[in-house]
Amino acid sequence: MTPSPQSQELDALPVLAEARPIESPDAGRALAPIQSTAVQAAAVAATGFVAGAATAAVLRRRRSRRAARRAQPQRRPARRAGELAQVVASRSFLIDVHLLGGGD
Repeated sequence: MTPSPQSQELDALPVLAEARPIESPDAGRALAPIQSTAVQAAAVAATGFVAGAATAAVLRRRRSRRAARRAQPQRRPARRAGELAQVVASRSFLIDVHLLGGGD
């Protein structure tokens, strides 16, 4: 394959950069000083309370929906086109059949 006039062949060798010192972050972007332990404890307690309340609300909703579903009368699902009978349950069995020859 001949290279086109617009393409160029590269060696693809790594080029090492010059060493330079790592710049320290600006004072404006530095993290705020650590807050007092009382403020941190209050934040943790509030977060735990909100998480617990949300969990309780989700569980209560799931239980009420499940109870409402059980209270409704059972409806039969509509039959699909071409289905002769409604399949209520299905079981499969492994059957081993032996054909025995006569004693003649």
